[in-house]
Amino acid sequence: MRTKKIIFLIGLLQLSILIIAQQKKDPKHVVLISVDGFRPEFYLEEKWPVPNLKMMVKQGVSARGVRGIFPSVTYPSHTTLITGAFPKDHGIYYNSPFEETGQTGRWYWENSLIKTKTLWTAVREANQTTASFLWPVTVGATIDFNIPEYWSLESNYGSIKPMRDNENPKGFLNEMEIEVLGKLNDRTFNGDYLNREDRIGEMAAYTLEKYKPNFMSIHLFAVDHFQHEQGREGEKVHTSIAAVDRAIGKILEASKRAGLEDSTTIIVTGDHGFVDIHSALNPNIWLVEEGLLEDKKERNNWKAIFHTSGASAFLMVKDKNDKKTIDAIYKKLNNLPANVKKLFKIVSRQQLDIIGADPNAVLALNPIPGISMSGNTSGNLITPKKGGMHGYYPDFQQIETGFVAFGSDVNKGIVIEKMGLEDIAPIVSSILNLNFTALEGVLYPGIIKESK
Repeated sequence: MRTKKIIFLIGLLQLSILIIAQQKKDPKHVVLISVDGFRPEFYLEEKWPVPNLKMMVKQGVSARGVRGIFPSVTYPSHTTLITGAFPKDHGIYYNSPFEETGQTGRWYWENSLIKTKTLWTAVREANQTTASFLWPVTVGATIDFNIPEYWSLESNYGSIKPMRDNENPKGFLNEMEIEVLGKLNDRTFNGDYLNREDRIGEMAAYTLEKYKPNFMSIHLFAVDHFQHEQGREGEKVHTSIAAVDRAIGKILEASKRAGLEDSTTIIVTGDHGFVDIHSALNPNIWLVEEGLLEDKKERNNWKAIFHTSGASAFLMVKDKNDKKTIDAIYKKLNNLPANVKKLFKIVSRQQLDIIGADPNAVLALNPIPGISMSGNTSGNLITPKKGGMHGYYPDFQQIETGFVAFGSDVNKGIVIEKMGLEDIAPIVSSILNLNFTALEGVLYPGIIKESK
C-alpha cells in the first residue's frame, strides 16, 4: 500500500514538473505584414529584388495565389485579414462608406465600425499583447502599441499629427523618434518616397525587440502607390518592393536580436493584385439620362447612384423598395449597345451574397481588365485613364495577392496552389492558441508544424 502511494506521489510530482515546464515555455509571436498591392510574382519571379522574401519562400510556406474579396480594395480586405470574415459580416464594405448626401472624403477609419471579432481582441482576451502600425480601421482600437492609419479632412493638418493624436500609448511615437526614427515630418515620412517604408520597418523592429508583443500587424503601402501611378511593371514598383523587402529584413533581424527567432512566425501577405488600365467608364451618366440622378456634386434629388470602389461600381437606390427605379436601371443596362455592354458584367444581388459583399447594394458593375469605373455624372461615357487599378471581382489571376509564412511554427518548403484572404486569420489564431473562430476562413493544416 505504501509503495502504491509513493508511486502515485512520484507521478503527481512528474505531472507538476511537466505543467510548470509548459508554463515556462517561450510565448509565441506572430508578425503579420500586409504589403498593399502584393502580387505573387514578386516572390515567384527572379526579376524582383526581394532576397528576404525569396529566402522565406524556400524555408517556409507560400501560395501561388490568394483570392481576395469584393471589392478588392484596401480597407475591407485588411479587415478580412484580421477577422477571417467577408465584408457583409465585418461591416467594412469599401474604403470610403457610401454617404447619401454626398461623399465627404472620409474613410472607414474607426475600429468601432468592425462588427465581428478581430485577432487583436482575441489576443487581448488571451492575456497576450498586441502592436500595430498603419493598419486600416484601427483608430481607437484596443491595441497595446498602436499607430493607426488616419488622415484629417482638415487642410494643413499634416500627416504626422493625426498619428500622434490617435496613438496608443500616448508618447509612443515620440519614444520611437528618440530611440530609432529621428524626428518625423511631412518630408521624412512621405508616401511619395520610400523613406516611409524604412521608418515603418524601424517602428516594427524597435517594438518587437523592446516590447515583444505576441501579435503585430503592419501595413506597408508604397507598392500600391506606385502601381497606381505607373502600372504593374513601373520602375518605381521595382524599387518599392525592394524597400518592402528591406523593411522585412529589419524585422527579421530584430527577432534575432531580441532572442525571439525560435518563437516567432512572420506572415507576409497583401490585400489585392493590380491591373493595368487604359480607360474609365462612367455609369452614373446613364442614371442622369434616366432622370434618377442630378448632374451635381451635391446629392439632393436622387433615386439611384453608382458608388465606385476601385475599378467597380455598386448601385445604391435611395428607396430599396423602389421597384420601378430598379427595373428602369436593369432595362437601361440590358438595352445598351453591344460595344458598351462588352466592357463590364453585372454582378447580381445573389452573386454579391455569395461573395459576401455590401448587403446594401442592389447590384454591381465589374469592368473587364483594362477598364475602371468612375463616378463622373457628365462628359463622355468612356474617358482615358492610365496607371494601375484594383477593386475588380476576384476571379482572375492578376487581381490575386500573395502569401508567405516563415518561422518557428510553420513547415518548410510547402507550396499552396490557392487559398482565400479569409484563410489567413485562422493561421494566426492557431499559432497563438486563441479563442477565435473565423466566420469564413479555413485553417490549412499543412501550413503549421505539428506540436511535439
